Amino acid sequence: MLIIKFYQAFTPKAFRGKCLFKESCSNYVYRITKEVGLKDGINSFLFRLKNCRPGYYMIEDADKILLITVKNWVVEEKDINEKIINEYKSKLDLENQNRINNF
Repeated sequence: MLIIKFYQAFTPKAFRGKCLFKESCSNYVYRITKEVGLKDGINSFLFRLKNCRPGYYMIEDADKILLITVKNWVVEEKDINEKIINEYKSKLDLENQNRINNF
């Protein structure tokens, strides 16, 4: 857990990845390790390492936004980082505006 705290304290945000999840990967792994134990913390780290990276795509389903990771894991809107959601909505707005203008 000391490694996570060191990472959070000394790694500049510019060098950290853009987390797809609301709860950052380091906070998530720290919380799981503290609440459930080291083994689950390591599994959480490995899960996030495999899933929290570029290559994802987003869809709308029944008025919800879903994020599909590289490994095809589905992340619900409530768990997606607000910045990612806002970027997606901006992209949709721009696409809709272009359709209107081209009509």
